[in-house]
Amino acid sequence: MSAPTGTTELPERPKEAKPPKKKTAKQPKDNSAKNANKGPKKQAGGAAGVDVTQDPEFMFKVGFLADVYQERPISDKIPKVITRFPPEPNGFLHIGHSKAIAVNFGFARYHGGSCILRFDDTNPEGEEEKYYKAIEDIIHWLGFKPIRVTAASDNFEKLYQLAEDLIRRDGAYVCHCTKAEIKVQRGEGTGGERFPCTHRSRPIEESLTEFRAMRDGKYKPGEAALRMKQDLENPNPQMWDLFAWRILDHEHKAHFRTGSNWKVYPTYDFAHPLCDSIEDISHSLCTTEFELSRESYEWLCDKLDVYKPMQREYGRLNITGTVLSKRKIIELVKKGYVRDWDDPRLYTLIALRRRGFPPGAILSFVNQLGVTKAKINVQVVKLEQTVRQYLETTVPRLMVVLEPLKVIIDDLPDDFVEMVEVPFSKDPSFGSRKVPFTKVVYIEKSDFREVDSPDYFRLAPGKTVGLMKAPHPITATSFEKDPETGEIICVHAKYEKPVEGLPVKKAKTYIHWVGESPAHSSPKRAEVRAFNQLFKSDDPSAHPDGFLADINPDSEQIFTNAFIETGFDEVCRSAPWPKEQNKESGEGEGETKAKEDGDASMVEPYSIRFQGMRMGYFTVDTDSKPDAIVLNRIVTLKDSAGKS
Repeated sequence: MSAPTGTTELPERPKEAKPPKKKTAKQPKDNSAKNANKGPKKQAGGAAGVDVTQDPEFMFKVGFLADVYQERPISDKIPKVITRFPPEPNGFLHIGHSKAIAVNFGFARYHGGSCILRFDDTNPEGEEEKYYKAIEDIIHWLGFKPIRVTAASDNFEKLYQLAEDLIRRDGAYVCHCTKAEIKVQRGEGTGGERFPCTHRSRPIEESLTEFRAMRDGKYKPGEAALRMKQDLENPNPQMWDLFAWRILDHEHKAHFRTGSNWKVYPTYDFAHPLCDSIEDISHSLCTTEFELSRESYEWLCDKLDVYKPMQREYGRLNITGTVLSKRKIIELVKKGYVRDWDDPRLYTLIALRRRGFPPGAILSFVNQLGVTKAKINVQVVKLEQTVRQYLETTVPRLMVVLEPLKVIIDDLPDDFVEMVEVPFSKDPSFGSRKVPFTKVVYIEKSDFREVDSPDYFRLAPGKTVGLMKAPHPITATSFEKDPETGEIICVHAKYEKPVEGLPVKKAKTYIHWVGESPAHSSPKRAEVRAFNQLFKSDDPSAHPDGFLADINPDSEQIFTNAFIETGFDEVCRSAPWPKEQNKESGEGEGETKAKEDGDASMVEPYSIRFQGMRMGYFTVDTDSKPDAIVLNRIVTLKDSAGKS
């Protein structure tokens, strides 16, 4: 049979078509998605009273993943648990991928097995070296280490031979139909009636000849494709003769690893199950949009009589109030709404790393949500709350003044300096540092009011406040204004050192401060970037004028003249913070690198994290330099909003 004229355009793979309705036993109601935005609970399910926030392996002990293991436990036939994480190297991973990483690497580790990082590089379009490197790097940052790194392209020759074998087994044929013709064959416009294309019954030898012609470049892209001969009567669209191999245009984009060696490439539906088989994957864990694909996955392994891994599907993780699609993020970058893929307002993993989210906090977030079949939509505030809880007891505390207001304590000598000891944390194991308390200190602009009120407890004319850890409080006596702008530029105060025979003045509240002492290099100047949500709504994509119309114009606030106390140097020297963040995984390097004590050169900027007392949690940005410090605010403090 000769190939007819015309072009074959491959139809999009139907991933989310509804499966046929079947009568099944009634299942317990799954409220995981409904409860996703609630705080973490002590969960039952065989482990009553267990606080999931304190047990990073909880999701493997009970529930969905425990049931998956029981379906195929270690045995003589399955001597070891082997999983895989198979990303496409055509973009940066986002927060949703953190669940897939935690599930696949964590499941293998919990059962004493191993996980393979396999790049699904079956489509050269958009695949670049930087994505290969970035994906592997972010997996290590999360604390995981693959047993080996592979790629689908490693197996192209073997996959090609399996394709020929499938043809010989009468399980595949070369098709020359157009995209429109295939849609009609699959029931579009025919009331759902499906019928085979004219090439389905061509002789096996003819399909072999045509497939080799495809391989040898005798057809242009779209003129021919290899399709699996499945079951058109099956109600599952993933059994409607899916494409197995297609021709791609090398003149437009060569494959990063194989160059122009191949004219034909396997599809995901062909390569994925067979690569799982080749690599002896025991449990192929993926998200529920591939649930219908399980039937074609198993059909292909059975048809070729090869080892068949067990595929099971769990609900994916989505974050509301942002966008995760590659196309939309590219548009945000190109139009200047964000700096790049690692802009801290995005929810790519490299952006969250730059913002200062600890890897352990991200894994804790995934663990708290648990794993079920339900698709989970989680508000951003839930993720931020998890990060806040994680940092609360694991990072040191410093004094950072975002909008400095000068305070002159008039009754102290000009050369007055007292070194005040300030603990790094409530936990004494963090140690302490000494900071200079001087005649001139800087406080937050918002900590002074020109006009006092009964419900205001910070500094105002005639009012007394304490300076954190300073020996005695101060009382504001007067203030100065800029004659042109009317802005308060300086406050004068009295030092309330006790005088014998007079009542001791006590402060009702305490504020943070930074002393001015050039001899101690205090204060340290910094630029601080504080972030709000990039979009105004929970669903930017639903905006009638497009997602860009939902952009929040106030998503970033930059404080260009912030002050940091001198304890910052010690925090940098002793980083990374938190110290124990890699215990969740116990495998990869995470952020901890071998270094000499006090050597900050081996520390990544984003691993320097601390609490700015009363102001939030901060990290050092990658733009930072020794003489030009740049900080990112990771999250605000839990109860910082609305304080008077």
